[in-house]
Amino acid sequence: MGRAEEFQELRPLLFSLAYRILGSVSEAEDAVQETWLRFEATPTEPRSTKAFLSATVTRISIDVLRSARVRREEYVGPWLPEPLLADPYQDPERSAELADSLSMAALLLLERLSPLERAVFVLREVFDFGFPEVASAVGRSEAACRQLAVRARRHMAAGRPRFEADRKERDELASRFFDALREGDVVGLQNLLAADVSMVGDGGAKAPQLAKAVIGAQNVARLLASAFPRMALVGVTGEPHEVNGQPGAIFRDRDGKVLHTLTLDVLDGQIQTIRAVINPDKLGHLGTVADAWAVDREVRQARRPTE
Repeated sequence: MGRAEEFQELRPLLFSLAYRILGSVSEAEDAVQETWLRFEATPTEPRSTKAFLSATVTRISIDVLRSARVRREEYVGPWLPEPLLADPYQDPERSAELADSLSMAALLLLERLSPLERAVFVLREVFDFGFPEVASAVGRSEAACRQLAVRARRHMAAGRPRFEADRKERDELASRFFDALREGDVVGLQNLLAADVSMVGDGGAKAPQLAKAVIGAQNVARLLASAFPRMALVGVTGEPHEVNGQPGAIFRDRDGKVLHTLTLDVLDGQIQTIRAVINPDKLGHLGTVADAWAVDREVRQARRPTE
């Protein structure tokens, strides 16, 4: 097998590593491409191609994350990860860890870690790399990596919800949510939401977005029941789709262009958090992006038909 074939075989793993460290599809793809360029230029044959490529993409991702943190501190409004529809890396033995680490909630928890802690956690806890491999990847001793892993696990455990949703129950609740959303059913929506539910939108000042998070079942239900039927009047449609391993949807304008994504955190039989990614810079990998400002103007002018 040549280098190109070896690299293509490992590409899904490399992307999945980089995405979890960076929370960005575009940055992860760039990190993987840079990894290939370095692999191609390496004069000697690595003893382990997997170890070499994993270490290289990790180091690149750590460097990117350090510079990205400055940009995220200056980001306008809430920052959310770029939505990912499907993880290209599949490992049946670690499917639970892989799925859990892909969720918006987990990626936001990872944002609280230092770049080194984040990389160590992803390598060790998600992908089950041994500490010698982790140490080689991040350029620290095994003892230091063990300490980083302990701190990272502690931070992640402190922020995780106490109850996990059964997948079937979660999907059924999401289906009821989107039915109520289409119908503008305030009561139906409110019954599915946790009392302290929050709704967050990430527009990055490049698309219409909520001025701040909307909190409370009644407030969120009223907002959703008012907005989405009016969006339907101007041709906006919602396509239910798993996003970051969670129930969600892709919303498109009348021409089929991507308007935004929606993801639902479902725990203990209720929807705890609703997250909408509207920033066009974060949606380009999903298809042609809609003009959210133009759609917003149409929606504001729309009127419900007289009943």
